[in-house]
Amino acid sequence: MKRMRKILLSAVLLVVLGVALLGFRFGSALFQEGNPLPILSSIAELEWTNSSYESYSRTDKTTKYISRNTGESRYDVIKAMMKNEGWDFIEQMGAGLVFENNGQTKVVETRQYSRHYILSEIPNDVRD
Repeated sequence: MKRMRKILLSAVLLVVLGVALLGFRFGSALFQEGNPLPILSSIAELEWTNSSYESYSRTDKTTKYISRNTGESRYDVIKAMMKNEGWDFIEQMGAGLVFENNGQTKVVETRQYSRHYILSEIPNDVRD
């Protein structure tokens, strides 16, 4: 009986510690985008693979991605992703990155999720 109680107590402490670590790592950013589970699962994939970005949400008009915040070159991942689709980076306007392809202009919206991660919202029609 005592052994079972120790195991249960250890499991509860482990869960509490995990929640505390998540809270410490992301703080107030955790719920800024609504349900944090899709973002947290994409962060886990990002950390456990060699991927430079992961998608976490898709609508009819946009796909949302998360990437690491690398400081000065934090937008290089998005610029490379758009370059692979044939879009040329034109300029940065605040948190928006402006790209051009065959006379069309698209803006990729970005925002900082935490000090470690950047969220990007890319129009789905960039692949047309």
